[in-house]
Amino acid sequence: MVTAIWHGSPNCGRRRDGLKPSLIVLHYTAMASADAALQRLCDATAEVSAHYLIGGDGRLWQMVAEDRRAWHAGTGEWHGHDDINSRSIGIELDNRGDHPFSNAQICTLEQLLADIMTRWTIPASGVIGHSDMAPGRKCDPGARFDWPRLARQGLADGVHGLPAPDRLPDLARFRQLANTAGFTAPVSDALLLDAVRLRYRPWGHGPLDCQDMAIFSDS
Repeated sequence: MVTAIWHGSPNCGRRRDGLKPSLIVLHYTAMASADAALQRLCDATAEVSAHYLIGGDGRLWQMVAEDRRAWHAGTGEWHGHDDINSRSIGIELDNRGDHPFSNAQICTLEQLLADIMTRWTIPASGVIGHSDMAPGRKCDPGARFDWPRLARQGLADGVHGLPAPDRLPDLARFRQLANTAGFTAPVSDALLLDAVRLRYRPWGHGPLDCQDMAIFSDS
């Protein structure tokens, strides 16, 4: 179990409708330093927070108790559900979004995810990025985040489907498959494709192709 430094934030409340955490949402801070992010996440005038912040050196701070509702996700949807704040635990990673995540930081994240997932019985499919639930509005944790590393340890979902070079691009079918996987936010085809690629194949560009179709199982 990884030990967190307590640094309480006033920006929290009760989870609505008796909801308990069923998701973990990963973010990057997009700020100059962990200290700057910590200050903002604990500033009552900023009205934002998260349960945890992980510094680039692997240090871990906790700002909101896990049974409380932190203010990290904002407007969005996953598997047809809104009020993601009431359904999730938010983890901020000290990263501007334009440089790699450190190994020390990801090692701490891996330990923290394993602890939270065990504590709340959250499956790998319940670990998502901010961009997954808010396509077009958010892009974190970004293209540099190593989702495959988490997937290999059962700490996040990997690619669902198998290579299928003969699976012809079909926007309607792609949307159906993405919706089934959880991407249900009401956005355009282009924004949906961007969000799915950001999560599963950030090197993808251009129109929908057969490799995009192969991200999700088609059974």
